Amino acid sequence: MKRFPGRALLAAMLLLLGLPAGAASLPDVPGHAVASAHPLATRAGLKVLERGGNAFDAAVAVTAALAVVEPYGSGLGGGGFYLLHRAGDGKDFFVDARETAPGAATGDMYLDRDGKPVPSLSRDGPLAAGIPGTPAALEHITQLFGRNSLAENLAPAVRLATEGFPVDAKLAARIAASAHRFSEAAEAVFLPDGGLPVAGDRLVQNDLGGTLMTIAEHGSEGFYRGELAERLQGGVFRDGGIWSLADLARYRVKEREPVRIDYRGYRITTAPLPSAGGITLAQIFGMLDALKWPSGDDTAARHELVEAMRRAYRDRAVYLGDSDFVDVPVGRLMSQEYANTLAAGIGRMATPSETMEIAGLQENRAKGENTTHFSIIDDDGNRVAATLSINTWFGSGYMPAETGVILNNEMDDFATAPLVPNAYGLVHTEANAVQPHKRPLSSMTPTFVDGPRGVFITGTPGGSRIITMVLLSVLAHTNGLNVEQAVAAPRFHHQFLPDRISFEPEALTAEQRTKLRARGHELEPSSRRFGNMQAIHWDTRRNRLEAASDPRGIGDAKVVRPRSSP
Repeated sequence: MKRFPGRALLAAMLLLLGLPAGAASLPDVPGHAVASAHPLATRAGLKVLERGGNAFDAAVAVTAALAVVEPYGSGLGGGGFYLLHRAGDGKDFFVDARETAPGAATGDMYLDRDGKPVPSLSRDGPLAAGIPGTPAALEHITQLFGRNSLAENLAPAVRLATEGFPVDAKLAARIAASAHRFSEAAEAVFLPDGGLPVAGDRLVQNDLGGTLMTIAEHGSEGFYRGELAERLQGGVFRDGGIWSLADLARYRVKEREPVRIDYRGYRITTAPLPSAGGITLAQIFGMLDALKWPSGDDTAARHELVEAMRRAYRDRAVYLGDSDFVDVPVGRLMSQEYANTLAAGIGRMATPSETMEIAGLQENRAKGENTTHFSIIDDDGNRVAATLSINTWFGSGYMPAETGVILNNEMDDFATAPLVPNAYGLVHTEANAVQPHKRPLSSMTPTFVDGPRGVFITGTPGGSRIITMVLLSVLAHTNGLNVEQAVAAPRFHHQFLPDRISFEPEALTAEQRTKLRARGHELEPSSRRFGNMQAIHWDTRRNRLEAASDPRGIGDAKVVRPRSSP
């Protein structure tokens, strides 16, 4: 069992460093909580906690369970980001398990002979797949942060895969919508006997169960080397992909320093590059401070918030990429001085995106309900926010035979051609161009908020809208909404291009729509609700623990209080 500094040692360390005594005076957590996108995954996390594991063990269990029961959103063939807080010493960690480009990747690999992009190449089939990071993360988090063995943490997922579980209506609908993209091995799993499953049918995934058992026994080496690696690479290569065994063998997760943002008495800890989330949030919060937001009426406040989104997403397109490969001016982009400059350009009227000096941009519509998120806190105060993905529904649609693993299509998150939109309508420049072993820019933004109201753990899927949804949830929390209200609140979004406000119907009143149009904004009501947020609030003043799963989804949030609690 791993041992970490206790609260008494933490208090002594803080005093030596001259930090406020209150920073070490948190009460004992009144229980533990798990919020995830699927009830069976939440149950897997709770089971691990109740059998002596900590939040980090539970995160591994939930990750693996989601790979089984929510295969359209995440899985062993994908990657993601884990934000961890270790209560014993108060330290935060960011585990980057983002996919990497194969070694044979080139900047023109998704262009036709005339140099024009072919979107299907970066979205469908094995050529669209980056080298997965999730299996490495499962071992890394268990070994460095957990109490259990990897086999113990993966056991719930193995049972779900080999014994099966009832298909829910959402999974049945996703299979029906994606079946035309499935490879032969994927069809055999998700279209048993050649027909579409319906809610209530039992889905058994024996090959995936076998892959999980291999990882449980041999660790990530069992995935990235040996017989399983040969199956993965062999299938990809035979069917038009460019993976090599060396690509799999060289994959490693990376621990990075989280982004920290101070906003009106709250400390926001969130995702660094290759996530765009931290820098984009820092810019928006900086502009809001410069504007002394909210100013004026509700319509003016929404206008200013949209204009801040527009400017931050513009910089996302121009500057951001994998900082291991490109020089991103992070300090300047996140500075208050730069935020002041951006905010100075926000007036009463909308700023047309076409006037903001990026030539050659193409428009596309933003979409995306895929990816997944979960939030966890344990009895000791350890916590996890994790956002995981295989990109679009069922990723590339490709499953190498005898693996049970659906591969991602995260290569589409690169700039497959400069300024050409990806599946979510996002545009990129050379900073996010395809390069061997590079990690594509992401919107996944797992986040902690610490401040006067206690601890808030949040995150969501949603493609290009992830960052603005997390933003709105943090603003809701800092403005006093409870966790259920913050998760359920109607959402609106602007991402520079397309130049329009996308919004859920309840997000804007008829009067606000009229006034925003008068300010020059184009509005686009969303035909579907977006996001699937999973959040936890530990109110340290009342020492009360609450959790919420987005009512837009089928997830489950559970708080388990100590038996002695009333």
